[in-house]
Amino acid sequence: MNLLEILKDAIHPFGDGKKPPLHVGEVMNLWFYLTATEQTLRGEQVSLNTVQDADLKDKIEDVIHNVHNPIRAELKDFLRSESVPLPQSTPDKSIGDYRNVPENAKLSDEEIANLLSFNIVLGINYACRGLTEAVRPDVAAMFARFQMKKASFALTFRQLMIEKGWLLVPPAYHSGAEGRP
Repeated sequence: MNLLEILKDAIHPFGDGKKPPLHVGEVMNLWFYLTATEQTLRGEQVSLNTVQDADLKDKIEDVIHNVHNPIRAELKDFLRSESVPLPQSTPDKSIGDYRNVPENAKLSDEEIANLLSFNIVLGINYACRGLTEAVRPDVAAMFARFQMKKASFALTFRQLMIEKGWLLVPPAYHSGAEGRP
């Protein structure tokens, strides 16, 4: 598999300057991805208000500013350029210091970290779906970029979760054939 050949084949359909219209599946995947990104951002914004761990707070700010805000902006610009109506969204959450919220009424740092990790995994999976279901190469490339942004973040975030003891690891599996070759 030659990466340069794959890229050439992906770009080739635009050689004539014409783009086919988006198909309904592409629109749905893009629209859904924007909606999910918006909702994920709201959770991250709320989490910033209650998180105690400085390293986790830095990672949440990183994912907001370097992953989800750029993805949201790219999706909105693209959908507008294709005359696709944008989904309704709630306003950004204000950032403040809400440490006085009772402990049992907010997520712990470990819960916030695992929710963020789970949302990143879902975003990678849904980007893969968008990539594989896209007919237009520009749509596929957009989903590939989203996947790479989230995967890059996930690699560094996993290390933080390991260091803090927050990573949820399933138990080791041992078949009933222990001791057999």
